[in-house]
Amino acid sequence: MKIDMVVIRHRSAGAPHFLTQCVDAVIINAGDGAHEHPTQGLLDILTMTDCFPTIKGLNVSIIGDIMHSRVARSDVFGLTALGANVTLCGPRPFLPVELERLTDRGAIRVTTRLEEALDDCDVAMALRIQIERQGRQLFPSLREYHEQFGIRREHMDRYKDLVIMHPGPVNRGVELASDVVDHERAVILNQVTNGVAVRMAVLYLLSGFRDGEV
Repeated sequence: MKIDMVVIRHRSAGAPHFLTQCVDAVIINAGDGAHEHPTQGLLDILTMTDCFPTIKGLNVSIIGDIMHSRVARSDVFGLTALGANVTLCGPRPFLPVELERLTDRGAIRVTTRLEEALDDCDVAMALRIQIERQGRQLFPSLREYHEQFGIRREHMDRYKDLVIMHPGPVNRGVELASDVVDHERAVILNQVTNGVAVRMAVLYLLSGFRDGEV
């Protein structure tokens, strides 16, 4: 078809990489399985730069279903490359074993305690529990998950400067209490807006256009 670009989202990890071996077009990964979601990582970092002057030294906690999250992996790679300190938090079954080895970099720590993840935290990124990718129930109930790992209004009152993010869609009352989703320090809608700009930029740059060109 002589196409120039392919935007692909696929349930199989590695599908975009495989496609690069089949066509000459530019391949843009819009999410592959539980592997990565690069443009989400870019928009998350852009949103953080709207709130903070620099990513270097920023304390970011990613909380929830790390095991099945492609967003978490892209955020970890992007944030650590820019000098942020990343904490991964969730129930033990949600924490991949291989992530423990990343702590050797010194910029990543792993915890199963929400309070430990929120202490000295600048940005808390809550992740959706992806039941459709789990294959089996990895925790007793949504209510118990919210009690142990859900960010609630009491946390917003305790941590006065905490910024809340979420890649969406949000399960209100599970990973975030409803009043936290609507809190003034929740920048979830900003992420959506920045997502449009970031993906426009990716298409523009990879299409070969530069300043002054039409």
